Amino acid sequence: MHPEGCSALVTGGASGLGLAIARRLIDEGARVVICDLPRSDGAETARRIGAVFAPADVTEEADVRAAVRAATELGPLRIVVNCAGVPDATKVLGRDGAATPLAGFTRTVTANLIGTFNVIRLAAEPMAGNQPVDGDRGVIVCTSSVAATDGQIGQAAYTAAKAGVAGMTLPIAREFAQHAIRVVTVAPGMFETPLLLGLPEAAQRSLARQVPHPSRMGDPAEFADCVAFIVRNPMVNGETIRLDGAIRMAPK
Repeated sequence: MHPEGCSALVTGGASGLGLAIARRLIDEGARVVICDLPRSDGAETARRIGAVFAPADVTEEADVRAAVRAATELGPLRIVVNCAGVPDATKVLGRDGAATPLAGFTRTVTANLIGTFNVIRLAAEPMAGNQPVDGDRGVIVCTSSVAATDGQIGQAAYTAAKAGVAGMTLPIAREFAQHAIRVVTVAPGMFETPLLLGLPEAAQRSLARQVPHPSRMGDPAEFADCVAFIVRNPMVNGETIRLDGAIRMAPK
C-alpha cells in the first residue's frame, strides 16, 4: 500500500521516532495527524511539517477517539504508527527493601502497553470499514524495543511493557486478517531520540560503541525507512522486527 492519499495517525509524533515517520509519510503524500500530550510541542511541530495536531494521552479513550476522528476527517484512516511511550529505570529492590513503587510500575506499563492497545482497538474500528487498496484496508505499526528481550537491570517495568507490545502483535494480526488489516511491530535499539541525546556525551559514545555494526546510534530517519517498508510490503504481517545494528544489551 502506498501512503499517497491515505490518512495516517502517528502517536508520539511531536519528537523523535514519531516525528521522523510523520515527516516521511507526509513526504510520500499522506495526510498526517500527530498525537502527543497537550504539554508537548505538538502544535508547533504539526504547523512546521504540515500535519494536524491532536493533543491526547493515549491511555485515555476520549482523547484517542478524538485523534482518530481528526484523522478520519482527512480521509480514510489506513496507517497508524504507535510511538508514544515513557522510559523507566527503577530497580526492584533498594537498600531498604522494595524500591519500585507499584504506582510507578503501573504507570510505565499503562503508558507503553495499554496505551498502545488503546490506540489499536479504537483506530481499527474505522479502518475495518475502508475499501481495500492493494489488498489492505490498513496497517498498524507498533514500537517495542530491544529491551523486550534484552532488558537491563532497572528496566523491569519497561521490559514488561515492550515485551507485551511484541507479544500481542501476532494474535492481533491474526484476528485482524479477516478485515485485511496488518499489524507489525518494530523493536529499535539505540536511536538518536531526545531521551538518549539528553545523556552526557561520554554516555552517548559508550552506547554507540556497543552496537556491532554500524557502530553508532541509529538515525530516526532509518526507523522511518523501516516503517515505510512495512506500509508498502503486504507480506510483512504479525512480525516484530529488530532494528538494532545487531546489539544485544548487557545486564547494565
